[in-house]
Amino acid sequence: MKMEKEEMIDDELSSVNELKVIPMRHKDVEAKVKAGKVEEWFYTDIVKDHFFNPRNLLRSDDDLKKFAHDGYGSVGAAACGDKMDMWIKIDKENDKIIGCLFKTFGCGSAIASTSMLTVMITENGGMLIEQALKIKPQDIVKRLGDLPQRKFHCSVLGDKSLRQAINDYFRRTGQNDRIVIEGAQVVDMALKITDKDIEEAVLDGAHDFEAVQKKTKVGVHDKSCIPKVKELIEFYKQKYYGG
Repeated sequence: MKMEKEEMIDDELSSVNELKVIPMRHKDVEAKVKAGKVEEWFYTDIVKDHFFNPRNLLRSDDDLKKFAHDGYGSVGAAACGDKMDMWIKIDKENDKIIGCLFKTFGCGSAIASTSMLTVMITENGGMLIEQALKIKPQDIVKRLGDLPQRKFHCSVLGDKSLRQAINDYFRRTGQNDRIVIEGAQVVDMALKITDKDIEEAVLDGAHDFEAVQKKTKVGVHDKSCIPKVKELIEFYKQKYYGG
């Protein structure tokens, strides 16, 4: 009986191995493509590689103990759908990031993006901390060979958790003057909407005022903030997508 089960498993694995990895397309986009409303998009081979074979993914608590990290960062919440934890190891003499592990509760794009980010900051002997702090989500997307626009925000999870991990390292080593503080400024006084809310809306695909307002309701009651919101939209579009 045991042999029969093993043979069945082997047959199933053989069948899986014979399958070709086909381009993945979201069902919402499928409907729009058929309706001729948008162009068809696919995940690149690089994205699929980093999803199926993520680099520097934390696989056990024992691995973390052996890693002996110098900084830790965490963003998001699993209850909300996305969470990212990151640990970094620093070459203190040369101020370089020489090791990185991550764990996530997120989609394939988040896994692939963060996997690529960990490669970027540790390859060729490690990246200087100051250079790592300058990495933008679009830099990660470029190395991946592109991401669908609706998935661009996934690359931000790794970017934000890395910044938190670096700040944690600065705190642990008493380098408080190097800590990068990214605060939020209220732009809509009526609904208490911040510049970070505008940033998230742009990352989620809202690239003009009408789209941002639809997502956030910004400017519905406090119309005096509209010029500032429009400036922020252009700023974040330039920051994340170039122009």
